[in-house]
Amino acid sequence: MEPRPQPRNNSRSYLLVALLVLAALNVLLLYFYYQERQDNKTKDATIAAKTEEVLIAKTKLDSISAQLDAKIAEIQQLGGNIDSLMKVKAQLEIDKNQLRNVGSFDSKKYDQKIRNYQAILAQKDQEIARLKEENGVLTQQNASLAQENTGLKAERQTLSDSVVAVAAKNQELNEKVTIAAALRAENISVDAINKRGKEKDGGTYKAKRIDKIKVSVRLAPNGLAKQEEKELYMRILDPTGAVISDLATGSGEFTYGGQGMIYTAMQRFNFDNSRQTVDFIYGRGGQRFNEGKHIIEIYCEGFRIGEGEFTVK
Repeated sequence: MEPRPQPRNNSRSYLLVALLVLAALNVLLLYFYYQERQDNKTKDATIAAKTEEVLIAKTKLDSISAQLDAKIAEIQQLGGNIDSLMKVKAQLEIDKNQLRNVGSFDSKKYDQKIRNYQAILAQKDQEIARLKEENGVLTQQNASLAQENTGLKAERQTLSDSVVAVAAKNQELNEKVTIAAALRAENISVDAINKRGKEKDGGTYKAKRIDKIKVSVRLAPNGLAKQEEKELYMRILDPTGAVISDLATGSGEFTYGGQGMIYTAMQRFNFDNSRQTVDFIYGRGGQRFNEGKHIIEIYCEGFRIGEGEFTVK
């Protein structure tokens, strides 16, 4: 026996129920959306109101900070004690920094802080008035003392001028003595040393024949120079004017004319005022000297004491 088909009325009923369920769900979703928007508006309004309160509090604290700085400066100028005000200023800066956290802002708490700061400023106005009065009395007393000291100041100024003149004269003499005591290179010669250690003089050398150079500095006698250990600095300038230097071979920096200068090599020696000769043996670590004229500069105790040259071809 074949089953009988379902009536159309049942299918329409199911469809109608489904539509009603969907409609109910939509209504429910709309309700939740509306509620969320209302909550967000309430939160935004609360945040906006609190932010405005924070800005007002910050403005007042900035004003108090400026007044506090002015009173600190004035009290200090009048000779008063500013220790307590410095502590107040430190606390004020802490309160200002805490305003950055809007969420934890308490308007009542900050209103009370502001009233306390304003009360402190009022107290300091009274202290400033008292200090001004005290300083007025001191000013009158000092006026008579100033008149009595006028003659003494004039005499002291005369003595001071004399002392300055003597000091300037002594400085001038000291500078002259220092210059006179400076060493002087009587002669600077440059010899080439080949790889076998053989030396050659003449001042002009082939690049491939130079392994090292020997710079001999003969010092002129000087009775004013101290006989002690001294430092002799040598600078070698290549044909382009650049200083030849290499930290690995003993180069460094010294002071000349108040400025730092690079030196090629440095030699310590004991000056004995005997027209002695100080030798520098310098090699470029396997590199050749560039072709052209090289300048040798010698320095000692802040003075350039001599100059020499050699040519590479």
